[in-house]
Amino acid sequence: MITLVLGGVRSGKSALAERLLAHGPARYVAPGPVPDPHDPADDEWAERVALHRRRRPASWTTLETGDVAAVLGADGPPVLVDCLGTWLTRVVDDAAVWEERERGREVVAAARADLVTALRQARCDVVLVSNEVGLGVVPATPSGRFFRDELGRLNTAVAAVADEVLLVVAGRVLDLSKTPGIDVFVTARSAR
Repeated sequence: MITLVLGGVRSGKSALAERLLAHGPARYVAPGPVPDPHDPADDEWAERVALHRRRRPASWTTLETGDVAAVLGADGPPVLVDCLGTWLTRVVDDAAVWEERERGREVVAAARADLVTALRQARCDVVLVSNEVGLGVVPATPSGRFFRDELGRLNTAVAAVADEVLLVVAGRVLDLSKTPGIDVFVTARSAR
């Protein structure tokens, strides 16, 4: 089963995702940048990472990697990926394409396709956490708008292959699993 857990910042999405797999062993994939413990430049990020580490059950294995597709292709217990936003950031960082819109879109499209393929072929349960962005202010920078647009496309692609899609708002869970996608909704509406 593939579950996508969406939500805003501090909505409770990570806590929900962790509780969905808390019953036994799991592989926790932290796909974002790993803070250097000897570099005080970003103590706040390091503290966020440490908080997530402390919350994980002892029976979980933590994998700090951007190669989510490889983890999904390996046999093992369920996988929790937290989160797709930090994974996307790592994809763009690693390719150094923040300022190259066309090349950036190509790099992200290829990574997104690889992830979706890996999800379709996964041999274990997968829970993915992602930020739901774009509900408010338009980012002031081209790179911010690029990230927002690409994360929206990524969330849509993952939701299309997910068995369960959950939206967490202010600590409340909305199950979107049975709601139709755009094509199905429009087709049903026009048949009325």
